[in-house]
Amino acid sequence: MSRAERLFDLLQILRHHRRPVSGATLAREAGISLRTLYRDIASLQAMGAQIEGEPGLGYVLKPGFLLPPLMFSPEEIEALALGLKWVGQRTDEGMGQAARNAMAKVAAVLPADLRERLEDDAMVVGPGWERPQAVDLALLRRALDEGRKLSLSYADEKGARTVRIVWPTTLGFFESTRVLVAWCELRQNFRHFRADRIETAEILPERLPRPRRQLMKEWQQTLLPESDSGMRYSVSRSHHTRETPT
Repeated sequence: MSRAERLFDLLQILRHHRRPVSGATLAREAGISLRTLYRDIASLQAMGAQIEGEPGLGYVLKPGFLLPPLMFSPEEIEALALGLKWVGQRTDEGMGQAARNAMAKVAAVLPADLRERLEDDAMVVGPGWERPQAVDLALLRRALDEGRKLSLSYADEKGARTVRIVWPTTLGFFESTRVLVAWCELRQNFRHFRADRIETAEILPERLPRPRRQLMKEWQQTLLPESDSGMRYSVSRSHHTRETPT
């Protein structure tokens, strides 16, 4: 039995007990030593399983996030590893650390052969074109998560500065830049704000007038080549969006 299967079986045993159960009982039902049980309990807790208790007092599984059994193919493992490496290197510090933590948690429950595929360097993510950014992307992500307006001080490509109140819609990560898509109250339209040109940003207490998912659909409609919405955006042949100068 692989370690991943053993951990999953232990979760199943814990699900069957609605009250705290001793480590000795769990070890006997799982067919493992008490020492292995304690190590497996710690691994499951590190992966997010809501297991309460400690040696000598017993354990109980609380409702919460549970990692499902990992039955990935070798190609799926490679895709997962490449994606996590990209996020680890091309996003902000908080998201990058989350990607590295996720990689470690996945590696902890994979069989040895698949863990080698996850940690293999056959495919690497090269360095991107880094630009200095005055505003932490974590702040922009928080505005998106909380559904709140942003006040931005923004400099365009000619250096002209304006203050905008915007409704954050999505954050795009490209090879050469990061772009905040938002409805701009000044322009009364959707605009693309390059993160490296945002000089200051403040999350405002006001909620978005419409749900962010609805704004996302409205923005996507502006990207359709044959859209009759009147939005001043176009789509290039490479499917990258650009803002038509006003």
